[in-house]
Amino acid sequence: MPFAVYVLGLAVFAQGTSEFMLSGLLSGIAADLDVSLSAAGLLTSAFAVGMVVGAPLMALFSRAWPRRRALLLFLAVFVAVHAVGALTPGYGVLLASRFVGALANAGFWAVALSTAVAMVPDRLKGRATAVVVGGVTVACVVGVPVGAVLGERWGWRSAFWAVAIVSLPAFLAVLRTIPGGRGDRPARGGTDAGTAPVSEATPAPEAASVSVRDELRVLTGPRLRRVLLTMALVQGATFCTFSYLEPLLTRETGLGAGWVPVALALFGAGAFAGVTVAGRFADARPVAVVATGMAALAVGWAALALAAGSPVLTLALVPLLGLLAFGTGTALITRVLGLAPGAPTLAGAFSTTAFNLGATVGPWAGGLALDAGFGHRAPAGVSALLMVAALLVAATTAKSRRPRAGERRLSAVNRGARGRW
Repeated sequence: MPFAVYVLGLAVFAQGTSEFMLSGLLSGIAADLDVSLSAAGLLTSAFAVGMVVGAPLMALFSRAWPRRRALLLFLAVFVAVHAVGALTPGYGVLLASRFVGALANAGFWAVALSTAVAMVPDRLKGRATAVVVGGVTVACVVGVPVGAVLGERWGWRSAFWAVAIVSLPAFLAVLRTIPGGRGDRPARGGTDAGTAPVSEATPAPEAASVSVRDELRVLTGPRLRRVLLTMALVQGATFCTFSYLEPLLTRETGLGAGWVPVALALFGAGAFAGVTVAGRFADARPVAVVATGMAALAVGWAALALAAGSPVLTLALVPLLGLLAFGTGTALITRVLGLAPGAPTLAGAFSTTAFNLGATVGPWAGGLALDAGFGHRAPAGVSALLMVAALLVAATTAKSRRPRAGERRLSAVNRGARGRW
């Protein structure tokens, strides 16, 4: 595995900390800015909206640029808006800074995913995807709990400053390790221990040589549309509960504020394990990984809604749900990238958009349930319903892919080693 892929994971760690850390800061932000808990939760939705809008737009904006230049620009903007967010006295400016920061994050994600899979042979694409997404899980294990501790001791603004500071080493690492070209990748056989310079590899066709219309034609086919919708529903379920995990733990489970960083770290540890497992098996058995993960998530979110009054059961379910959510999400991203080799610019962007469309709808739906007076367990119940919807979409997708008898021979040739879902 090229070292540059791990550098991309490092940068995603800093950005993932920002995306997820609000789950441990909501009460402090709401009190400091004099807004409701659901309004503070919309800061997560604003970030996700920026990711949804920004992923395809930023990918198109930077498609003719060298990948290193695009990644550095997005990181620089990300650092700047976190400084603004840490300094602002008003909710409106903080909301706007979250949106702009998400645009930068979306652009980085879209380019980073495409860059990572372009630098490795086909047999390592799932593992490269897992390394990049793994930056988010490490953020959940380390960055988010640390952010919660900073928020508890020195206020939520200190967590924003910490994200800006941690992003600076990632900026320097990208500058030194990512090649300056647009489409370099290693030879098909890989590199010796993954350490050969990427600039010495066999170049692949540049993304700019594929028209936007051709990429959109690939990505808007019925098969990929259903996979992307499934991904959005799975992530919606994840963010619906995760965004309100802190009030669930402190106001329903009865745990003290000091347990919030512990629970966040448990979720992150589970997520890291899930991404690792998915990276090993998603290439060979994508259907089994996704189907098993989604069914288990539907049961798991429902179990959390029922068991939230028990500290022991809740703390046991949190890491398990992190494992299932991120393992399934990673397998779905790998699936999209594998089904769309003809969309080198926009495949990563559409994956990012679907991921964060769920992150937009999830906190919004959870906030509606809270405002309706259903209690702090309600977001977990909504997550279970979203997973049922994801299973129905996946079942429809699988059914639509069953070939008729006369098509089976041609279908087998076209599929090659790919799964049918």
